[in-house]
Amino acid sequence: MLDDTLKAQLKAYLERVTLPFEIEASLSDSESSRDLQQLLQDIASMSDKITLRTDGQDGRRPSFSLKRTGSEQGLRFAGIPLGHEFTSLVLALLWTGGHPPKVEPDLIEQIKGLDGDFNFEVYMSLSCHNCPDVVQALSLMAVLNPKVKTVVIEGGLFQDEVNAREIMAVPMVYLNGEVFASGRMTVEEIVAKLDTGAAARDAAKLSAKDAYDVLIVGGGPAGAAAAVYAARKGIRTGIAAERFGGQVNDTLAIENYISVLETDGPKFAMALEQHVKHYGVDIMNLQRAEKLVPAAEPGGLIEVQLANGGVLKSKTVILSTGARWRNVNVPGEQEYKNKGVAYCPHCDGPLFKGKRVAVIGGGNSGVEAAIDLAGIVEHVTLVEFADQLKADAVLVNKLMSLPNVSVHVNAQTTEITGADGKVNGLRYKDRVGGDEHLVPLEGVFVQIGLVPNTEWLKGTLELSRFGEIVVNAKGETSLPGVFAAGDATTVPYKQIVIAAGDGAKAALSAFDHLIRH
Repeated sequence: MLDDTLKAQLKAYLERVTLPFEIEASLSDSESSRDLQQLLQDIASMSDKITLRTDGQDGRRPSFSLKRTGSEQGLRFAGIPLGHEFTSLVLALLWTGGHPPKVEPDLIEQIKGLDGDFNFEVYMSLSCHNCPDVVQALSLMAVLNPKVKTVVIEGGLFQDEVNAREIMAVPMVYLNGEVFASGRMTVEEIVAKLDTGAAARDAAKLSAKDAYDVLIVGGGPAGAAAAVYAARKGIRTGIAAERFGGQVNDTLAIENYISVLETDGPKFAMALEQHVKHYGVDIMNLQRAEKLVPAAEPGGLIEVQLANGGVLKSKTVILSTGARWRNVNVPGEQEYKNKGVAYCPHCDGPLFKGKRVAVIGGGNSGVEAAIDLAGIVEHVTLVEFADQLKADAVLVNKLMSLPNVSVHVNAQTTEITGADGKVNGLRYKDRVGGDEHLVPLEGVFVQIGLVPNTEWLKGTLELSRFGEIVVNAKGETSLPGVFAAGDATTVPYKQIVIAAGDGAKAALSAFDHLIRH
């Protein structure tokens, strides 16, 4: 199951195991069970602290549990956690074996203090780059708190369960048999959702903080760059982010960030956060801004009011709230979201294996999605509103060479249809002839661009007709002391490298404002 390189890496990691624990496997006569048994035998042979049993009686087969000797730990993997989940497996082994997690002590105590019966089931796919965060979060919680039981289920291997529960998007999390959440979540977000008193405690702590010289709202590439450049000036810098890394977390391959030949979104987001932490920036994650209050007088403090009731104050503010996927806004889209309507082909594509799907959008994102999906599904229908595809020529040529793809331009999506709670078709109108067409299918992937996260700023500062923050060459907004950077602004070409440069520029402008005023 593992090549020599992976075996060597895993053996080095398992040297950090200090406490004995047992792997109990529940197997059948299937090929997947034989593969899992081989993987577990390899793991057990690498450490004298690990014991393997193969007489488990769990109903999901193949599966295995991890349990520290003398503990009530409830962590099980149903499937073979390789691909994107190999790191999740390694961490689960280390944590069970006593290696400390890289998590803030306060959060560890909060997890240990959770009271109740929490039986989690998380469905993932091995190609999903959003799943590991959720899998690792729930695995850690099961290791730290015996009242938390977690089962990680590989959707592609347990297709009957996926079909029975009509799961059409991953990661999908159930708590005590009921849907708890879908999509990417950090351990902080999950714990906050369970610990209902956490928001009020956070609000009080945030409001008690001293004023910053520079406060950055948003933790994507623009916000991270702004934080680094501001902190290097030796001034008090804070960054409040709803999700550190922003939209980068949902990006699979990054191959055009200069000097970094190739990486992926989650790794890049982690590197951004590590760089910001290196300079001692006060990072306030999971904080959504709701209102910007300008300074009452020249040189006064600007306030940012947060969704949890907290208020942050600063001499200058840099807005870098980024953007999110644009909705197609037709009947059926919201109704069937995660029931056939999806936005991440890499995450959810494997759930549509052998089925018919559509992609809405003919730009680079849409065409790349159609190409990826064509290797998994039975047929892809790409629908583009304009009279031609807008993607790069090399992508269009590749798309047109695929035998199981149909392309319709001048096609206006009018409805996503469904029955029994899931998608069953897409309706579009021919913009030239006026004819309407209904395409029977099981999934629709929306890939039509971005919308800026600026609704909370309406009426406070100048926005463009597209909702972007209007900035000048220095990143200045219409409010003194308030700057903006990245995808939320009028700066053209929404790219990571451009957002990072904008963030640096906004920080330098904010510093210049401070020394002059």
